[in-house]
Amino acid sequence: MKKPEDCQSIQEIREAIDSIDSQIIDKFGERLAYVQAAAKFKKSTEDVKAKERFESMLQTRRIWAKNNNLNPDIIEQLYKDLVTYFIKEELQNWQK
Repeated sequence: MKKPEDCQSIQEIREAIDSIDSQIIDKFGERLAYVQAAAKFKKSTEDVKAKERFESMLQTRRIWAKNNNLNPDIIEQLYKDLVTYFIKEELQNWQK
């Protein structure tokens, strides 16, 4: 894939963005598989929700966002939404 500054058209830019988005979604799917596998190690719904881990993870993602010149508030909200969804999925697996 070309670097952004090397793209010669909007189409090349869009293709690169689509490729990146596809990779991100693939990684979210991979992350979900790990979340589902984690359910077998947890003994209660509180373990699944892991509030301290959740807060710590958000703080780390904020730091990563800042390091990549991204708005940490936006990245935090993205991860809140994503991880809330993953927790629901994990709870369904845990209850099985």
